[in-house]
Amino acid sequence: MFQNFNTILKAKRYSDSTINTYVGLLASYQQYLGDTLAINRLDISYLITTLRDFILQKHYAFNTQKQLISAVSLYYKEELRQDIDLSSLRPRSPQRVLPDILSAYEVKNILHHTTNLKHKAALTTIYALGLRVGELIDLRLSSIDKKRNTITIKAAKGKKDRQLPFPESLKPLLRRYYVMYQPTEYLFNGQSKPQYTAGSLRSVFRASCNKAHIKKKVTLHSLRHAYATHLMDTGTDLRMIQELLGHSDIKTTMIYTHVTTRSMQQVKSPLDFL
Repeated sequence: MFQNFNTILKAKRYSDSTINTYVGLLASYQQYLGDTLAINRLDISYLITTLRDFILQKHYAFNTQKQLISAVSLYYKEELRQDIDLSSLRPRSPQRVLPDILSAYEVKNILHHTTNLKHKAALTTIYALGLRVGELIDLRLSSIDKKRNTITIKAAKGKKDRQLPFPESLKPLLRRYYVMYQPTEYLFNGQSKPQYTAGSLRSVFRASCNKAHIKKKVTLHSLRHAYATHLMDTGTDLRMIQELLGHSDIKTTMIYTHVTTRSMQQVKSPLDFL
C-alpha cells in the first residue's frame, strides 16, 4: 500500500533508515485500522481520533510518537496532496533525563562477553566510531579508505556526510571478521539480506549486557553515548566531538558536559579545605 510513498521518499533523498521507520509506522497504523478502513480515505477528525487511540494503545515513547505524526503528515502531503494539522497530537518535550553512561570497563566487559566474531566486530565498530545503529548498518566497504586511514559516513542524520579516523585498534578485529565472513557490499550483511538489521543488533547487545551483568538502563545507542563521554573524559575538545558525532547543533553535544567525570574529579570538596 505504501510502495509509491516509499518511492517518493527515495526520490527526495530521505535516508534508508528514515524511509524504513516512516513506512513501518504507517503500516503498523494501517494494521490497527484493519482491512475495512484505508488511511488515505479517512475523514481528518476520524484520523486524529484513531491516531490518538493508536498512540495510547502502543505506549509510544516521545521520539516514536513524533516520528509517527511526521510520517502521517508527510504521507498526506506527498501522496495525497493534502496539508493536515496534527499539532494536537505532537507530544510536548519531555524533561531532560541524563543517560546512564557505560564506563570504559563496562564497555570492555560487554565486548568481552560478545563471543560471536561478527557481533563483536559490529558492536566494537559502533563504540570505536561513535556510530548510530543506522550508520553502522548502512556502512559500505567502499566507505573505508585504507590509504587515507578514514571512514566516510554517508548521508547520515541531517543529510550530512562526515569523515572519521580509522582507529588502529579496530583494524585487526575487522580483518579477522572480513576473512571469515567475506562481506561484499555492506560491511555487515544479514543472513538473507544485503544489510544487517537494527533489531538483530539490539538483541545481540542486550544479550551481551546480560552476560556482563550490566545493571544500568542502557540501549545499543549507549555505546555512542559512551564514545562521546569517554572522549570528553580524556580532554577532547567539545567542537571536535561535535564533528565526530555529526551533530549540527553544539547544544546537542553539550549534554556530555553533564555526564563527564573529568570536570567533576577536579572539583574540591569543602572538606578538603578544613
